[in-house]
Amino acid sequence: MNAKFTISYDGTYYKGSQTQPDGSSVEDSIQETFKSLNIDTKIVLSGRTDKDVHASGQVFNCILPSYWSDLKKLKDVLNRHLPLSIKVNHIKFVNKEFHSRFHAKKRVYRYLLSKKEPTVFNSKYISHIKEFDEDKIKEAIKYFIGVHDFEYFHKKGSDKDNTVREVFDANFYKYKDVYVFKFTANSYLRSQIRLMVGVLIKIGEGKLSIEDLKSQLNREKFIHRIPASPYGLYLAKVFY
Repeated sequence: MNAKFTISYDGTYYKGSQTQPDGSSVEDSIQETFKSLNIDTKIVLSGRTDKDVHASGQVFNCILPSYWSDLKKLKDVLNRHLPLSIKVNHIKFVNKEFHSRFHAKKRVYRYLLSKKEPTVFNSKYISHIKEFDEDKIKEAIKYFIGVHDFEYFHKKGSDKDNTVREVFDANFYKYKDVYVFKFTANSYLRSQIRLMVGVLIKIGEGKLSIEDLKSQLNREKFIHRIPASPYGLYLAKVFY
């Protein structure tokens, strides 16, 4: 039986979501828990998140043994056995053709930012910039919407030949004392969002201009190469 899982995790405990040789990923931890419950299966994640990047709505699918028909019970059992840094939010049966990665139509990421000094309790979950111009960022972020070649907005060495992606929506807003970058796209290149946010923060600080952003987006000049901190980035939702 093919089942779709929606999970949350604290990325600071793992070397990314995808399996690692030393077993230090989110995927490895989930597989180990399945194995401890005598469930022999292979999970398929909707996409990769890097080291220290979090998720509130990551998705994976896998084939479950027929005796695990009570998904509520399975959810409870998994959450008792998984580390506290990973939680199963929801499980449902899907058709046998469903593939969490290939069938995903939209992926939503949020990046959290604050002007307040971080505390020991939130420093790994929200990024901190002392001062920036909100209006400049709101204006600049809209230039990412549309179909673009993000060759200059991804980490070199990643295994992607096609660097064209479509961003359906991109906006910047304030919620209480937290500023939120929200991106919705078909998919993303490695470190793409952190590089986009890095440029936007520099524009907000007055260190780069919108013309600089357009020049890099149009692959005329590689101006800014430093990604924003991973600590504020969350995979929020995957649409099918």
